[in-house]
Amino acid sequence: MLEKKDDAKEIITELGLNEQTPREIVEELNKHIVGQDEAKRSVSIALRNRWRSRKLAEDIRDDVIPKNILMIGSTGVGKTEIARRLAKLVKAPFIKVEATKFTEVGYVGRDVESIIRDLMQIAVRMVRRQKTEEVKEKAAENANERLLEILVPEPKQTQNPLSKLFGGVDANNEQKTETPPDTGKAGRDFIRKRLESGKLEDELIELEVADHAKPMVGMFSGSSLESMGDNLQDMIGSLIPKRMRKRKVTVAAARKILEQEEAEKLIDMEDVAEAAVELAERSGIVFFDEIDKVAVKGSSSGPDVSREGVQRDILPIVEGSTVMTKYGPVKTDHILFIAAGAFHTAKPSDLIPELQGRFPIRVELKSLQKEDFEKILTEPQNALIKQYKALLKTEGLDLEFKPEAIERIAEMAYDVNEQSEDIGARRLHTLLEKLLEEVSFDAPDMVKEGKTEILIDADYVDERLKEIAKNRDLSQFIL
Repeated sequence: MLEKKDDAKEIITELGLNEQTPREIVEELNKHIVGQDEAKRSVSIALRNRWRSRKLAEDIRDDVIPKNILMIGSTGVGKTEIARRLAKLVKAPFIKVEATKFTEVGYVGRDVESIIRDLMQIAVRMVRRQKTEEVKEKAAENANERLLEILVPEPKQTQNPLSKLFGGVDANNEQKTETPPDTGKAGRDFIRKRLESGKLEDELIELEVADHAKPMVGMFSGSSLESMGDNLQDMIGSLIPKRMRKRKVTVAAARKILEQEEAEKLIDMEDVAEAAVELAERSGIVFFDEIDKVAVKGSSSGPDVSREGVQRDILPIVEGSTVMTKYGPVKTDHILFIAAGAFHTAKPSDLIPELQGRFPIRVELKSLQKEDFEKILTEPQNALIKQYKALLKTEGLDLEFKPEAIERIAEMAYDVNEQSEDIGARRLHTLLEKLLEEVSFDAPDMVKEGKTEILIDADYVDERLKEIAKNRDLSQFIL
């Protein structure tokens, strides 16, 4: 039992902990997100505090709980992206949920505890992937032996059927083999060498695989009976033996299937579950989006009662409770909760006081300026212009943007956001898609005609997007 606990801690060290300083975390976030320095500082400190809490003595460690964060800012300014990149950085289980999913007029929607059950599923997948990597070499060896057995089966042993009935010494003496012991050994060694050198990868073999039928209890999902559905599905799955079917596949494809099967045999799911619970409890991050949509202004009546009910349902999860999952009980005390909302019509003070108190750190994200749009287009690793260049490069077309073209797109995105709804960086998706619509459509024909370069300048931008500049109410262009 002690060994299992140590294994769980080792998994946590590898997956759920980040050794980077707050400054290094901010630098890493800067590679993907433009601006919003205040929000980046807050989340980097929250992440570093987790590292610090692990270094504390046992008697004080459990009392140090994460300081949850409330992000306030309009859509498209980077709230979700900051939380998502943070989780990726620390290799922590991360789940994004819409607060509005848990309410509808007249009744509360999904069971709020399903958030933690979903987080646990993500943690289990992460730990399982980690464990699979650890046994990868052994699984590959075992898969190779099974492939060899399929290609060159071992000689079968036969014995007198009456000996099974009567047994005794005579029965053992009567046991014979169909072929001499060394017959075929040279052939197996020859095939083994060819198999290991990769010369048989395209050969077709017949492989017996498990037939994964679709779950029969899908009727439970999406309701408050979700956990019952999971448990019933597991119970039925354990009672009914797996159906096997034969498939003709190449040796290369068979190796992948067999490696996966062998890895599953080598992994102890009890260890995985224990490590996953520890990982979710100590490193899990839950991102509540659209939290402002369940805020209640003034007296609560009609649909507002449902909204306040959602807040009261969320409260026990955020303040710390134990949720039963099929992998065991999960405590939510040390899970980091990040909530976000635009708060255009409601204010953070419209949330119930108990929930407000559970989000002590509040960060306001600023609306994006023209300079921010220019940086978003070019600087991040996944910048939009880099994406479009890579997409058209697959057709053999080189796309080049002049600096004045980028400046004009940024200026137009800022103006449209100012004049209509502010949707932040998402406005750039709309503009670029319209700008490059004709090029994307004609790219294959252009390459056939020998044209391999397209230069986008300010005049081209004005020509393609002049209608948007003139009429901001065109619904087909403005999201």
